[in-house]
Amino acid sequence: MTASSTRRMTAHSRTAAVGAIAVAGALILTGCGDQTDKSNDTSGPSSSAAPLADKLPADIKKAGVIKVGSDIAYPPVEYMESGKAVGIDPDIAAALGKQLGVQFDFQNGKFAQLIVGLQSNRFNVIMSAMNDTKDRQNGIDTDTGKKVGNGIDFVDYFTAGTSILVQKGNPKGIKSLDDLCGQTVALQQGTTSEGIAKAQSAKCKKDGKKAITLQTFDTDPEALLRLKQGASVADLNDFPVAAYNAKTSGGGNDFEVVGDQIEAGPYGIGVSKENTQLRDALQAAVNAIIKNGEYKKILEKWNVTDGAVTEAKINGGS
Repeated sequence: MTASSTRRMTAHSRTAAVGAIAVAGALILTGCGDQTDKSNDTSGPSSSAAPLADKLPADIKKAGVIKVGSDIAYPPVEYMESGKAVGIDPDIAAALGKQLGVQFDFQNGKFAQLIVGLQSNRFNVIMSAMNDTKDRQNGIDTDTGKKVGNGIDFVDYFTAGTSILVQKGNPKGIKSLDDLCGQTVALQQGTTSEGIAKAQSAKCKKDGKKAITLQTFDTDPEALLRLKQGASVADLNDFPVAAYNAKTSGGGNDFEVVGDQIEAGPYGIGVSKENTQLRDALQAAVNAIIKNGEYKKILEKWNVTDGAVTEAKINGGS
C-alpha cells in the first residue's frame, strides 16, 4: 500500500474512470454491508472444458461455485451496482472462473470479520482489496503482537499503497502523515490503513507532538462522510479507492489525494491454510489470465495498470 502517485490509479490506489458513485451513493449501498447472506454471482460459465478445472478440490469442482467473502463497499475494487457486485475484484474473479470452470459468488460482509468468516468456513476465499501481510499470514494481532489464530495464505494478484484523502482544496494543508499529528482522521476499521495511522500516532507522540485522534468505522463510506462533513481532516484508504472518490464524489468537488502512496504492497486472495489445493489452483488461474492477456484488459478497463503483477506469488507480502 504505497507507491508513486501514479500508481494511485490502482488499489488502496484504486482510481477508475467508471460509473460515478458519489459518497452519498456509496453510503446508501453500505446499508447492504451487514447482509452477509446476500450473494452475487459474478463469474464466467461453469464448464468441464475449463483448462484448470481438474486442479480444484473435488467438492468445489462438483459444486461449481467458489464462495467469496468481501466488503462490497469499496469502489472501484468492489461495489454494488443494480444489485450485483462489480469492480476490479469481481472482474478478475470472473476471468479466474473461466479458467477453473466455476462461478465466484460474492457475499457481502464487514471487512474486519472476513478472516473469521473464512476460518469458520462461511466462504472459501476472501477477495476484498486485502493486503497480504506477514501478520495476517501468521494470525498475529498487529496492535498487540499476540497470536490470535492460525493465519491464512494469500495468492497475490495486485499491488497498491495507502493514500491520504482530504477535502477539496486541502484546507488544512495536509501533505504527509506528519501533518496528521494532533488532527482527527477517519478510516475503516481492521485495514492496513488503520495500522499505518496508529503507527504514525505513536511517532507523533515520540516526536513530542499530539497524537492522532482516530475515528474508525465498519465501512470506508462512513469515514468518507465524516471527512466530507469536516469532522475529520483526512481519510486513509487504498490509493485506487482514494483516487476514485476524489474523481467521482460530488462531481470531483468533494475530495483530493495528497502526497505519495504509503507502504505499497500486494493484494491477496485469502485462502485457509488447510486448503492448499484451492490455493494452488487459484495461483495457476491468476498466472493463466496474466499470460493470456485477460488480466491486463481488466486493469486497463479500471485504469489501474500500475498495480499489475507479472506473476501470482503465494504469501509474497511482508
